[in-house]
Amino acid sequence: MSTISAQRQKIHPHKLLMWIAIASICMMFAGWTSAFMVRKAQGNWLIFTMPVSFWISTAVIILSSFTMHLSVKAFKAREMTKYKSLFGLTAMLGLAFMILQFSGFYEMHSAGITLKSVAEGVSGSFIYVISGVHLLHMLGGVIALLLVFLRNHFRTRTKVYSSNGLEILATYWHFVDVLWIYLFLFFFINQK
Repeated sequence: MSTISAQRQKIHPHKLLMWIAIASICMMFAGWTSAFMVRKAQGNWLIFTMPVSFWISTAVIILSSFTMHLSVKAFKAREMTKYKSLFGLTAMLGLAFMILQFSGFYEMHSAGITLKSVAEGVSGSFIYVISGVHLLHMLGGVIALLLVFLRNHFRTRTKVYSSNGLEILATYWHFVDVLWIYLFLFFFINQK
């Protein structure tokens, strides 16, 4: 095997770090959803209905994953105008998701599901904390998207067409999208 083909088979160090981070985030959310189930089985649990905003935000996040995929594809094809448009759209969809999540928190609060939810145990706290921590991970992704978008938008020429950084960001973005879908389904199944 030549050294060039051996180098191509190695994973980029930043991609490896991203996969390690993703694995640790998965373990954290697996722990929280497991704790949710254990606590729910003990009784004194609030019955809640999924906020409408969570339904809409789920559609938005799925669409954002699709636009991210198309933007990476456009970058690799060196279609920079298309890439910038799709990448910017992904960032806007990420912001829309975050706004919809806060709208969902407001809906829950208006329905009596609060962070403290003392009368019904800690079920409200679980919902807010789990979805809130996911929202923090989305915030990190949106900030990264906006920084890359601004950097690329004001750059008149692309000198290097390495897609490593973009692929790492896309991997993270798809991960937080899939993570939300998991959490949404988890909450939906456990709302009653």
